[in-house]
Amino acid sequence: MIDAGTLKDLLHRDVAQAAPETWRVRLHRAISWLVRSERETADDDACFIFQWIALNAAYAREFSREESERERLRQFHARLIALDAQARLHDALFRQFSGPIRTLIENKFVFEPFWTALREHDASERWETSFSGSRKAALAALMNKDTAAVLSIVFDRLYVLRNQLVHGAATWNSKVNRAQLRDGVAILRTLVPLVLAVMLEHPGEDFGEVLYPVV
Repeated sequence: MIDAGTLKDLLHRDVAQAAPETWRVRLHRAISWLVRSERETADDDACFIFQWIALNAAYAREFSREESERERLRQFHARLIALDAQARLHDALFRQFSGPIRTLIENKFVFEPFWTALREHDASERWETSFSGSRKAALAALMNKDTAAVLSIVFDRLYVLRNQLVHGAATWNSKVNRAQLRDGVAILRTLVPLVLAVMLEHPGEDFGEVLYPVV
């Protein structure tokens, strides 16, 4: 398993040091937050938040009003899959699908339409139909080894969990969201280092201007 120490070594290679500053700043920020996440061995809430910041640092860029955060993340994943010649993201996803990824996808509490129906007192059960369809799509993506589709579904779920934590819609160390949080941490612990490793293998690849550049 790739860790932050290995990634830091890769960032300090001569070829990486010769890359554009925006690329180096992006990776330096992301790895710094990954380092911090690895210190959290007993606090899943903190670990998840630090892992998500590391991911956000990797893909953050200016975007138009018409482009949602989720769409930006999907575009970033599609680009990484294209760059990942060794298919490590693919391998990681399909090795883990029967474990934390599968249970996350089957957890209604990280499915946004469930919460929308609850807020709007919608008793039509449409969210259940949508939930069933999403689960079937995930299984079909698994059967077809569709990496992009599985990543999209997984991160749709993780984004709900991210919103619950970052926007204060969950209690620290709560007892009611431990299953999805443990799954989220397990998934990000594998995927975020792989994402950064793929980026580090392509020094100078233009991932856009960094937000809040060093001045």
